[in-house]
Amino acid sequence: MLANPARRIERVVATRNAASRLPHGFEPHVLEPDAIDGMLPPGAVHQGLAVRAFPLEPISLEAACTPPDGRSVLILDGVTDPQNVGAAFRSAAAFGARAVILQDRKSPPLTGALAKAAAGAIELVPHVRAVNLGRAVETLRSYGYNTVSLEGEATLALADALNDKRPAALVVGAEGKGVRAGLAEACENRARIPIAPAMESLNVSVAAAISLYEAARAKA
Repeated sequence: MLANPARRIERVVATRNAASRLPHGFEPHVLEPDAIDGMLPPGAVHQGLAVRAFPLEPISLEAACTPPDGRSVLILDGVTDPQNVGAAFRSAAAFGARAVILQDRKSPPLTGALAKAAAGAIELVPHVRAVNLGRAVETLRSYGYNTVSLEGEATLALADALNDKRPAALVVGAEGKGVRAGLAEACENRARIPIAPAMESLNVSVAAAISLYEAARAKA
């Protein structure tokens, strides 16, 4: 968090030992460990350091995704569970995704349980909040992205859909509902992750991780 230039820091508190390990330029309020305990939610582990920061601001689709540089983009359609969104950010960072695109009003804030599940990834991968994901997909197509909707019923295998020189924009939907029909139709390809017949579907964050890995492997 402290290393992210896009993050605005309101206050840093630290024990004397932790303060000595902070990067140059940060002047924390030095407190005793018990005092820091009292500032945090029950059960929080601070290891001698706590930061109060302003929420990360989303950036525009154009700023996040142009010009295409080979890296993939992840689009989350109707995914509202903070744990799943956080895990998707973590996979996006692990596999070198360029950005994560979220629905503007229905997606959770990048705080609390989401930030914890992301394990620092929200500091590494920019995010976009789009009012209309279908329009965002159309814009990504115009930028030169191979837009792919992940659907269990699709006949095209994901690996085949990604057999393309263009970077991928991968759309995954919430468990149960999946990607909305109109959004799927806006994509150039509809593909599935091959799984055993005994299982109907994958957790959305797992599907995101597999698709991001496959996209990165295709460009290796």
